[in-house]
Amino acid sequence: MPKVIENVREQLLKEARNQVAKNGYRKTTVRSVAGACNIAVGTVYNYFKSKDMLIASFMADDWIQCIDNIKSRPSPDAETALHNIYDGLLSFSKKHEALFSDRDAAKVYASVFSQRHKMLRSQLAKIIQPVCLSSSIEDKAFLAEYMAESILRWTMEGKSFSDQFHIMRQLLK
Repeated sequence: MPKVIENVREQLLKEARNQVAKNGYRKTTVRSVAGACNIAVGTVYNYFKSKDMLIASFMADDWIQCIDNIKSRPSPDAETALHNIYDGLLSFSKKHEALFSDRDAAKVYASVFSQRHKMLRSQLAKIIQPVCLSSSIEDKAFLAEYMAESILRWTMEGKSFSDQFHIMRQLLK
């Protein structure tokens, strides 16, 4: 009789996340994740076609949670709304710091980085766009994209929110 395993996908994602954080991209393998979960390697491939898809899946799940958290926080004004985005991005980047600073991972993901970055910026711009409505800048969609790019870039590079908002406040006038 086949072994029934509960929450296989979630176990695999959790273990892959842990291994990437602890051992880095190169040392994390489908075999190591399967072994740690006491699951056959073939079973992993029933859920994820590769190690990269396994990693992309836990990052995508975390990104969706990040966006949901940002959207669920009250934003009575522009500063609070943008600070919520900053906090969410900061939390996401800290959660994946090991992967973001891993050279082996950077080499693998370089080919899709631009596409994913545009997607993330677009999602943030949709959240930012209502904040831009009172700005004197005519093209509100561009302003939202510009601010999304700025906050995404500068948060990931460690700039404080106050430094970022000082400039953004000028754009929102």
